[in-house]
Amino acid sequence: MTRFTVWAPNAKRVDVVVGELREPMERGERDGWWEAEVASAGIGADYAFSLDGGPPRPDPRSLHQPHTVHGPSRVVDPARFPWADVGWAGRSVLGAVVYEMHVGTFTDEGTFDGAVARLDHLADLGVGFVELMPVAAFPGCHGWGYDGVALWAVHDPYGGPEGLQRFVDACHARGIGVLLDVVYNHLGPSGNYLAEFGPYFTDRHRTPWGWAVNLDDAGSDEVRAFIVGNAVHWLRDFHVDGLRLDAVHALADTRAVHILEELSTAVDRLAGELGRPLTVIAETDLNDPRIVTPREHRGLGVHAQWNDDFHHAVHSLLTGERHGYYGDFGSIGGLAKTLTRVYFHDGTWSSFRERTHGRPVDTELLNGHQFLGFAQNHDQIGNRALGDRTSALLSPDRLRIAAALVLTAPFTPLIFMGEEWGASTPWQYFTNHPEPDLGRAIREGRTREFARHGWTGQVPDPQAPETFAHSRLDWAEAASESHRSLLEWYRALISLRRREPDLADPRLTVVSVDFDERARWLVIRRGAVRIAVNLADHPQTVPVDRLRSILLSSHDVAEHGEGGLRLPADSVAIGRADP
Repeated sequence: MTRFTVWAPNAKRVDVVVGELREPMERGERDGWWEAEVASAGIGADYAFSLDGGPPRPDPRSLHQPHTVHGPSRVVDPARFPWADVGWAGRSVLGAVVYEMHVGTFTDEGTFDGAVARLDHLADLGVGFVELMPVAAFPGCHGWGYDGVALWAVHDPYGGPEGLQRFVDACHARGIGVLLDVVYNHLGPSGNYLAEFGPYFTDRHRTPWGWAVNLDDAGSDEVRAFIVGNAVHWLRDFHVDGLRLDAVHALADTRAVHILEELSTAVDRLAGELGRPLTVIAETDLNDPRIVTPREHRGLGVHAQWNDDFHHAVHSLLTGERHGYYGDFGSIGGLAKTLTRVYFHDGTWSSFRERTHGRPVDTELLNGHQFLGFAQNHDQIGNRALGDRTSALLSPDRLRIAAALVLTAPFTPLIFMGEEWGASTPWQYFTNHPEPDLGRAIREGRTREFARHGWTGQVPDPQAPETFAHSRLDWAEAASESHRSLLEWYRALISLRRREPDLADPRLTVVSVDFDERARWLVIRRGAVRIAVNLADHPQTVPVDRLRSILLSSHDVAEHGEGGLRLPADSVAIGRADP
């Protein structure tokens, strides 16, 4: 027997459809809720809801959609999974090395089980957390996952709910935590039936995807409960250790208690109940530190956020790109500012936005580990016309510098899958919408978008099977001689970060940077550790106080001489200074 419930406040009649059976539902005690018990429906039964005699629709809280997002839902019980991670006490994400992974392109299998077979590589690398790109059910077989429409269900082609549970269990067995990317700011256009059930959306606000998710209009209490309940669901039922919230700046909410505050409060409460750390990480382009300011200091209490300004500073400096939002970046001074004050735009003029942008970070109150720093991520690669990685843009020497800047910075470092060996495979934007009109609209829209930015080349067709296939990692590269040296460099940097207490210090107030814009060098000071970088196209002496030892260097480094450390062109050396 299964008890079915659904929120459909505007319906006059609701039926649950199980096979050929159509069972009328009764109004529940809570306003707008309907319920029914069906004796013949057990674990594995397929079901759907019919509103006012209309066509059967999937359950908005479906946990499994084995027949695509348009078909019936399936009854599952996550509690039946035989977990082996009873000894997993969790760990803090803050300061750990995070590895962003897309399940569908991480391996040829494109499944959770296929990914499990590669977890030893991550453990050997020194990864502390895997961050899974969205796995909520979305249209078609493959895609980025940001057009999910069944937000409680695990994408069936990846392995469904048990596949995710097996993956999390296997990660915990290796001492690796799991973060899950979730999308609450919009739903995809195909298979989105929520509006038929209730006021999940509102025309009170507009977003890049159309009407906003209803967080502050009539009926928004239940919509907010839907979102907060979904977050708790992943953390409790799937033993996930944290969530990455997509584009929180698109969560339009004018209520006194913002949805981010409500969600972070619920997660902190659940962490206390479970007795293990749980983390909420926001993606935001607002440059507003109040998002990660603790609630007791009148912030929203989110634990961490992605730091795009650090990425832009590193990317522009090393590649020389200055188009679009890179326009204000590219100087060594800009990188120095992000290393010490987090945001480049902290109330300064943004030429890309044509207005001032951001708010200063209180470095006495907030620490570096609350901000994730990276040289690459899925957006910064996949939103390029060709999906080209930095391995296609930078020399091997500059790839080593990028890695050193990320992994010795005072932030929580994030690397994108394959980055560690300089993967030559692109990571492009791909979709698999079965509707021809939708596929054509996406194809044409992407071409127009890049044409506006002056791109004259051909844009890969998101719907073409080869676009997806080209984005799969080639694991043979990781073992090849041409890629092995970069992989060893990443391993050495991560190991050094773990060994050196000064590199694990989250305090921004003890980070300083010396640099010479014209001579093209910089020295980052983190306690007694010095990270010296020569970006010039010739060897030069970089003024570093005398080092007791060289901990790691990308090239042979001459002895410390008069005036500093002699470094080859495009090189980095990390050392410990004399006390």
